[in-house]
Amino acid sequence: MSRSAGDTALLIAAHGERQPGASNESTLQIARAVAARGIVAEVAAGFINGTPAIGEALDRLKARRVIVYPLFAANGYFTRDRLVGLLDEANERGRVIELLPPLGLDRGLPRLIAARAGLLAAANGFAPAAFDIVLLAHGSRRNPASREATEWVAGEVAGLGACRQVKVAFLEEAPSLEEAARACPGPTVVVGMFSGEGLHGARDAPRLVAGLGRTDVAYAGVIGNAPGIEDLVIRAVEQALDAIGATVIQ
Repeated sequence: MSRSAGDTALLIAAHGERQPGASNESTLQIARAVAARGIVAEVAAGFINGTPAIGEALDRLKARRVIVYPLFAANGYFTRDRLVGLLDEANERGRVIELLPPLGLDRGLPRLIAARAGLLAAANGFAPAAFDIVLLAHGSRRNPASREATEWVAGEVAGLGACRQVKVAFLEEAPSLEEAARACPGPTVVVGMFSGEGLHGARDAPRLVAGLGRTDVAYAGVIGNAPGIEDLVIRAVEQALDAIGATVIQ
């Protein structure tokens, strides 16, 4: 562990869920997996809507510098405004806090999605690269962040050549999943662009996929608990540590 890493902690920040039957366990598992790699002195997870709260999790960390990885699907209200406000309120000791880009804008996410979709396609008997991918996100008529992040990922996944085409769909704006699926007449994998196991990813998305009534459409689950997310977090933190180390050397 480098000198900069020894005085640095990581806070994985997520929205969290309090709905009956919902769980925040996947975020806690990611935190444990990252902690086991020993890249920083401390690792904690905190939730805007769950336990421990963002402020409580931050208070548990003793390091002078804290890197925050937002486990959010876009750089929208919760990432850009709510999380920043909670961190400011909780930072009574005046520590140096570095907020990284959210999961939905992580440069490694498109490749992870393509790989996950490919595995699910194979498990469902779809021919390699002969299937479509639909990225299903929340969307919003008031804020373009969800659409922008999803369209960026779609473009990056399409560029990898792992499937025939990539479409986007949204819960709260057009196109809907039904509309996007019409443009995908053959085998299709739907990926939930949600960061947790809450209402949208665990209930709404599977219900909408089932409502299509198609045996050639498979649901890959949500990106927030996909295998390999911990590797994206580790890579982002290591890059931040390298930047800190370079600054110290200068």
